[in-house]
Amino acid sequence: MSIPQRHVHKFGGSSLADKSCFQRVVEIIVKYTQPGDLIVVSAAGKTTNRLLELLELAGEQESSCQTVFDSLYSFQHELISELLQGDWAEQLLAELASDRIVISQMLRESLDEFARNEILSFGERWSARLLSALLNQSDHESDYLDSREFFVAPNGVQPQVDVRLSQPKLAALLAAHPISQRLVVTGFIARDIDGHTITLGRNGSDYSATELAALADAQTTTIWSDVAGIFSADPRRVREAQLLDKISLAEAAELSHIGASVLHVRSLEPLFRSRQKLTLRSSYTPEEGMTQVLRVAPGHLGARIVSALDDVCLIDVHDTNESHCAMLLEHLSAIQLLPLSYSKRRDCQTLRLVYTQELYSRALAAVEQWAGEYQFYVQGLCGYSLLALVGRGVSEHRDHSRALYQVLSSLPITFVQSADSTHSLVAVLPKTTLDPLLNELHQTLFSQPRRIGLMLFGKGNIGRQWLELFAQQREVMEQRYHLRLILAGVFGRQGGVVDFHGLDPETVLHPFTPKPVVWSQLLERVSEHPFDELVAIDMTASDELSLYYPQVAQLGVHLITANKYAGSAKVEFYQHICQQFRDHGGQWLYNATVGAGLPVQSSIKMLRDAGDEIREISGIFSGTLSWLFQNFDGSVPFSQLLRQAWEQGLTEPDPREDLSGQDVARKLLILAREAGYMLENSQIQLHSLVPESLQSIPVDEFMARISELDTSLLEQLNTAQSQQQVIRYVAKFTRAGIAEIGLQSFDVHHPFANLRPCDNVFAIQSNWYCDNPLVIQGPGAGREVTAGAVQSDLVSLCQLLC
Repeated sequence: MSIPQRHVHKFGGSSLADKSCFQRVVEIIVKYTQPGDLIVVSAAGKTTNRLLELLELAGEQESSCQTVFDSLYSFQHELISELLQGDWAEQLLAELASDRIVISQMLRESLDEFARNEILSFGERWSARLLSALLNQSDHESDYLDSREFFVAPNGVQPQVDVRLSQPKLAALLAAHPISQRLVVTGFIARDIDGHTITLGRNGSDYSATELAALADAQTTTIWSDVAGIFSADPRRVREAQLLDKISLAEAAELSHIGASVLHVRSLEPLFRSRQKLTLRSSYTPEEGMTQVLRVAPGHLGARIVSALDDVCLIDVHDTNESHCAMLLEHLSAIQLLPLSYSKRRDCQTLRLVYTQELYSRALAAVEQWAGEYQFYVQGLCGYSLLALVGRGVSEHRDHSRALYQVLSSLPITFVQSADSTHSLVAVLPKTTLDPLLNELHQTLFSQPRRIGLMLFGKGNIGRQWLELFAQQREVMEQRYHLRLILAGVFGRQGGVVDFHGLDPETVLHPFTPKPVVWSQLLERVSEHPFDELVAIDMTASDELSLYYPQVAQLGVHLITANKYAGSAKVEFYQHICQQFRDHGGQWLYNATVGAGLPVQSSIKMLRDAGDEIREISGIFSGTLSWLFQNFDGSVPFSQLLRQAWEQGLTEPDPREDLSGQDVARKLLILAREAGYMLENSQIQLHSLVPESLQSIPVDEFMARISELDTSLLEQLNTAQSQQQVIRYVAKFTRAGIAEIGLQSFDVHHPFANLRPCDNVFAIQSNWYCDNPLVIQGPGAGREVTAGAVQSDLVSLCQLLC
């Protein structure tokens, strides 16, 4: 029995703020999740804050305490009454009334830490019970899980879940529930080893979600909140802030480490030890973009985010040396109090630590306690602000570092510090109004056109045609999409040349001295490229080159290809390539592989994206075979037409590559997979036009014996003509798994019978185009149209990247 592929979705308090929010979340769950998925929830709206307020008032201000308690009860009662009907409403209202009695009794007693945690836990428990009931009422089978039944953690300020103790408990619970159920799980709460209720601290629900995904070996975690993801700056402070569609895990960790509220560093820790992928989305606008957190850095080098904290505090530890600094930082890490940033002032042997106001008092006490053992002098200082750049290698990016210093040039700077990872550059200065600085820095950094590097593989006829086309259109594309397009590499059969400063496409059309390609060295160099994005363009017919596609994807490089080998490879390898591009945020565009740019794949994709289902695809997929059979009417032997086509360059140098049908089979595989059917080459019934006796001989001998093709083909033509039909070499597959390639007879009025020589035609039958197929016809070969198809894919990619 296969293990289900689970996914985790987490909804925060703002996503569950009222009746309409709960209804919206149910719609999201129905649309974006599947049975067996795990749904983690926070307390609804401001429930946790109200529970904390209740605990503050308990035992001291009885009247105010009762007012807060009544408000809490009324809010939950109203949610249940408005959202549920019948037995579901009756059951949850009875449970809520029981909870009210329990909490009332607890409030009359002295509350220790664990009792307070028990009361706090009701917020998440109420949300999980209600959402599970609402799903069941909507005929989507669900159950509710209290995370205290499996999360075990030591009590502390920010407890870490004990994986060894928690995993088997979770496995047993999941095994006890049918995979048909979606499980709604409480966030934020756990138990210690003695069974006491504990909370998982700040951002505990996000941490619960990623930790749950790690324990359940889930494929993905999606955190739904009131923001669409990570922006280039806080959109509330910078109007031009842009949503980032992808960010590396290292960049996300750096951003969370310097105090950004959108992600907490604890939420990312489970990602480093599991296979899960993290996505951030808005439950209010689920269709308006998202941010994917990738394990491998996207191609961008330099700043991607400008972040700011208005109020930070400093802790100076005087008279320390390098060894003591390392010891202190290790100690602070162990107690989860690492600073946002730190600076070592070697001239006076002072270590300067930066903290948010929220953590300052606790951090100061911890540092003073540690320093007391060594009699170091500790000084706390408040009244500072922090401005930071975050992005891969930003501290080594001269232009971006210079921009930060220029923006701050008129202000006193306390210090500027680069992270050890080089992923952030932090400036601390006396407290000031940061919004003007944020906007100026954002404008300086991100108003420049994005730099897109292009590397061309294949400098043959089609590659040369594309270089000419690119040279003609580059300026227009750059202006239209506000990009800089830089030709960074060109490779032919003998090797190539790489120059990240840029190559002139017209110059490389002429002969140049290539350097041999050593793939390991080239991939290493590509991994260090300086562009915002890098695009590889494969114009070859090399099956060897296609074997490197997964490694290209793993580097975050986009790929445009006219090479059919990867798209028609074994299904396992094809799916591996697709998964690598998905995992690493890259695009794989291959519209030039079938029909030389006719909108075949794009039409299939459009239909499927809109909800249609492809039933059948058939057509004439070879320009060469189209020409041959369009002209073959019996007046001239087939062999004479074949020689004429060969002499005119309409066939491959070895015409058997066309006549065998293998190229048609590759195109059929690509289209079938685009339509959602994982067809293998072995499933195709392929009828070659080359007799077995002619398949393995040298090309010269084959060309001398091509008249041996004439008798059989003429017989088939005569049979068809006697029935007022013609013969055409056709490929076809159906959703039933039938795939066939070979000669077929058609009525003279059939769309396949009346083509211009060299035209391709594709007939697509679907649920929507059932009785009258969608027919796409036009030139299916030629260097101009194929180069144009690659250029069209590049334009599509530019639209995505701009």
